[in-house]
Amino acid sequence: MSVKPEAASALFAGPFALATLSTPDEPAFPALVTADARVLDLKVALDDAWLTTRRLLEDWDSAVSRLTALAADSGWEGRPLSDFRVHAPVEPRQVFQSGANYRQHVIDLHVAHRDPADDRPEEERRAEAADIMDRRAAEDLPYVFIGLPSAITGPYDDVVLPSWADRPDWELELAAVIGRPAHRVSVEEALEHVAGYTIANDLTDRATVFRRDMPQIGTDWLRSKNAPGFTPLGPWIVPAGSVADPGDLRLTLKLNGETMQDESTKDMIFGVARMVSYASQTARLLPGDLVLTGSPAGNGMHWGRLLRDGDVMDASITGLGAQRTRCVAEAAR
Repeated sequence: MSVKPEAASALFAGPFALATLSTPDEPAFPALVTADARVLDLKVALDDAWLTTRRLLEDWDSAVSRLTALAADSGWEGRPLSDFRVHAPVEPRQVFQSGANYRQHVIDLHVAHRDPADDRPEEERRAEAADIMDRRAAEDLPYVFIGLPSAITGPYDDVVLPSWADRPDWELELAAVIGRPAHRVSVEEALEHVAGYTIANDLTDRATVFRRDMPQIGTDWLRSKNAPGFTPLGPWIVPAGSVADPGDLRLTLKLNGETMQDESTKDMIFGVARMVSYASQTARLLPGDLVLTGSPAGNGMHWGRLLRDGDVMDASITGLGAQRTRCVAEAAR
């Protein structure tokens, strides 16, 4: 589908963003989108028939200056954004996902997932969870696991709820997009490897998070998070230079028009730089890879209301635009 008018009116911070667009007659191409909703086909502008958004990110230091110049050039007319279908802005090779990274969210989940035999007052269990979060912060221990690129879908695509997913939930997240290879980088160096930021909604089937057949195994992120389309991404990548402070952005998710998540990235236990640095101590982060930074309070588990057929999620992050996705039950599809 073409870009939604609601999203087009929000757009993004800064003079331009990177997108991947198409029309029924044109296959997907990397595009420069300006703040006034004009589109420039970068394959044409940069005279490279094989260009992709990921290839731009592989030479980001050079590309960002060329893109900045193109955005400032008033000599090209461009086409209206509303003419195009908006896809996920990049196809990453790796997706690094952060768990338990918003203090209030983790406290809420700690209470919601309580042992049925635990009859302590809620205030006592909340205090216990708060102590755990404070200890994690003091000990500097982020939690990162791997997601699948095949779970990614576009920012306006339908999200198919698998028939086996009994308790599908939303998780709005800030995603950092890597622009320079990063391996064993320090926290101080980490943001130099971030090309920009985008929006991710990291859906989770709460019923399959924990293995019931053998609880000692722990979490099952493959089953609970990686169904096709479980990670709506985009609509675009906003360059890091246009985002004043990734540690002070507002994340808002509405379900059928009702606000469910509304929190600042200030509530993150570990900031973007720490998450990128931490992931890089083990893995080699590559251009185009995503580092998802966790989800704030206000998930379906908190509200006692999980996703179902026909639900519409509107998600936005300060300066990064907005996405709208509709849930469709697999049986209905």
